Amino acid sequence: MTAYIPVEEPQAPEAEAVGGRADRRRGAASGGGGGGRGSALLVFLLPVLATLVCVLPGLGDRQLWRDEHATWWASSLSFSDLGRLIEHIDVVFTPYYVAMHLWIMVAGDSPAMLRLPGALAMAVSAGLVGLLGRRMFTVRTGLLAGLLFAVVPAVTRYGQEARPYAFATFFALLATLLLLRALERPSLKGWTLYALAVAATGFGHLVAMSVIAGHLCLVVLVKKRGDRIVHYAFAGAALLGLSITLPMVAQGSGQSGQISWNVTTTQDLIGYPQELFGSWITGGVLMGVGVLGLLAARRYAPMLAAWAVLPPVVTFLTANQLHLFLPRYLLFTIPAWALLTSAAITRLAGRLDPDARPGTGAKVLGGFLVTAVAAGYAFVALPAIDLAKQDLDDEPDYAATARTITDGRRPGDGIIFNGGLSERRAMSYELRDAKAPKDVLMEFTPQQNGSYGATECRKPAGCLADVDRLWLVSTIRDGKPLLEGMNAKTAAVIDKGFKAGRTVKLHRVTVQVLERK
Repeated sequence: MTAYIPVEEPQAPEAEAVGGRADRRRGAASGGGGGGRGSALLVFLLPVLATLVCVLPGLGDRQLWRDEHATWWASSLSFSDLGRLIEHIDVVFTPYYVAMHLWIMVAGDSPAMLRLPGALAMAVSAGLVGLLGRRMFTVRTGLLAGLLFAVVPAVTRYGQEARPYAFATFFALLATLLLLRALERPSLKGWTLYALAVAATGFGHLVAMSVIAGHLCLVVLVKKRGDRIVHYAFAGAALLGLSITLPMVAQGSGQSGQISWNVTTTQDLIGYPQELFGSWITGGVLMGVGVLGLLAARRYAPMLAAWAVLPPVVTFLTANQLHLFLPRYLLFTIPAWALLTSAAITRLAGRLDPDARPGTGAKVLGGFLVTAVAAGYAFVALPAIDLAKQDLDDEPDYAATARTITDGRRPGDGIIFNGGLSERRAMSYELRDAKAPKDVLMEFTPQQNGSYGATECRKPAGCLADVDRLWLVSTIRDGKPLLEGMNAKTAAVIDKGFKAGRTVKLHRVTVQVLERK
């Protein structure tokens, strides 16, 4: 049922309520948001199924990259070790890691199982996009928006990733839908559910809570049209949701140095559409047509504009201080672009006017237009969707590294690491089901350090004394020595006591056998 936000001059409460019901009846008659449960089921299920068709095939084929290895590592820790970890890093991901810990206990830690929760969250997000479009505009608008969202290449990319971005998108959509329901039928229960959804959005990712800016635009509109208490209800619910996340935010502010590597330039802004949507053509279509959709979205235009534009603008302007301008952090803005684009397309077909009573020919034309747009967009997105399922080019081939070591290892072998691409953590995952060589240079484990990194031996000669053969995993590039950058004392001991044997060069990583001289 379409959320009733009066756009005429203020009326008496009785007249306003009657006008709301009349508007919804007209919307239902014209194929609008007032359709029954059958239309709600349609606009929810079809986008869900379309997303699953895109995301589930090959879910476990692409090997994990370093951030996903971090998810596996943190989620595999005992709760006491996880508590030590979040004291120093990643406290903002604590709810996600706890949920993944429980999931791994049930489903295991294969790549497909690690990614399945995110895939399902992304699929349900597509359904929520459909429901939002139906509630704000028409059934066809919602259906088209959900389908457009489903085939965005970035949706497949991050639906196939064991990170919390899909959940941030899901909860941002859920909070928006609950806000519309609370505005339509105000109640303590409705506003409480909205507050909890805001908190869950923050637990998904702090940046996603900026969707509240769009919510505020809608609340301001409702207040201007005569609702005298809506701003109090909204403020109370929003503050409750924010206060639930406040302890996490307070502790996380002291850990902001962990993303200080993210130095943003103007080139990052230029490449933003490609990085956000997964390809230039898909991003260009949604953003280009979406701008036109601001004219069609009418009373929802400020909310959708704030939702789509404010988060990237604010994070870019504060990038040197907060380092939060990363397209994957802003994935939750894609639904706003899909809704704006769908509003423009269905408006073009004459389907957004609640007073329109098109004939059969207009209905056929509208249906054909929606189908053609969805099919055409899917067709141009397919190459980028396929590309999104491939291994990341900048990531080392740790899976092949593990196979090389497993095939050639001997009892008593040790393993050492060099480089800056989380080699130790990656190999811990890839060799988790095999009898891995001993990590001979590790003196203090990551668990003991309350970190993702281990502390290596301060006396390497003693640590290497009883080892006759080593497997060196090095991500040093550009033809440099494989031990370059290693602790000087450790490198000297290895150079003096071992000679290079078999060397296998893989994508972005080299495996070398070192035998005692």
